[in-house]
Amino acid sequence: MPTVLDVAKRAGVAPITVSRVINNSGYISLATRERVEAAVKELGYVPNTIARGLRSKRTHTLALVVTDITNPYFTSMARGVEDVAGECNYTVIYCNTDESEAKEEKYANMLAQRQVDGVLLVPSCGNENTIKFLRSNDIDVVVLDRHISGVETDIVCTDSKNAANYLIKLLIGLGHKRIAIITGQKEVSTSVDRVTGYQQALAEAGLSDNELVFYGAFNEQSGYELTKQVMMHSPKPTAIFGANNFIAIGIIKALRDLNIDVPADVSVVGFDDLPEYMFIKPFLTVAKQPAYEMGRLAADLLLKRISGELSEEYQEIVLPIEIIERESSAPNKNG
Repeated sequence: MPTVLDVAKRAGVAPITVSRVINNSGYISLATRERVEAAVKELGYVPNTIARGLRSKRTHTLALVVTDITNPYFTSMARGVEDVAGECNYTVIYCNTDESEAKEEKYANMLAQRQVDGVLLVPSCGNENTIKFLRSNDIDVVVLDRHISGVETDIVCTDSKNAANYLIKLLIGLGHKRIAIITGQKEVSTSVDRVTGYQQALAEAGLSDNELVFYGAFNEQSGYELTKQVMMHSPKPTAIFGANNFIAIGIIKALRDLNIDVPADVSVVGFDDLPEYMFIKPFLTVAKQPAYEMGRLAADLLLKRISGELSEEYQEIVLPIEIIERESSAPNKNG
């Protein structure tokens, strides 16, 4: 009697691909599906329904892997995931990578051992290895917030590039010509997108950015330390764009310690809003991402993928961003 391994060999695919075709789970290209189905027919393979039932037994567990669980942006996202998971009788495991690729790989191994049904992943870098590893263990993945190269996948995100472009145009409209950006790691897609949007806005206004792009980490300490470097430039910038909320907090605190008034001397804008209990004066002008809704949509997409309801092309859901103007941005009075 032919086995899954026989079918895989005849079709020239991995055994897991045969399993996915038979169970109609996960994305399989049409050409691959046709090869597997042809091999099944040629060999007369009959799936063992009892064994299939055992292999497809669900743990009703999802995992949310984020880069900084202390950031209220990811906390709101987690609440959205939790609400959808709870409605469907799933539990959620939370993993925090601290933007570390090594930690991400460690968690992926742990989640595979625990046989979670699916993973919602905010990737720590642009490496596709984690997604490939999870899929090799028959675990569905939806990526949140960031893009990843080298592999097709479901993704729920926002348009960081255009939102950054809008924020810089807002500052240019207030008369600012020397505008700095402080962002996260170069390897992270949101860093790249926000720098690209920043550069495009400056270029369209005939302004230069050569000296004023600063890469660091998406945290308060990086924002604080890099702001002190920014303000050593001559002429000094009259506005700074913090590429996430924690960076923006660090910028405000550093400027305060340097006795630089915001926004009278330097305007500040940021990405991602803060809950009221974390508001810092002056209140920040921000590009606000719908984090809770991102979490809900991503969890719903993942559960549909797990159930086999979605077996065709991967989806990319791009949500709108809201620009909120507050006290931290003001007209340039310094020429």
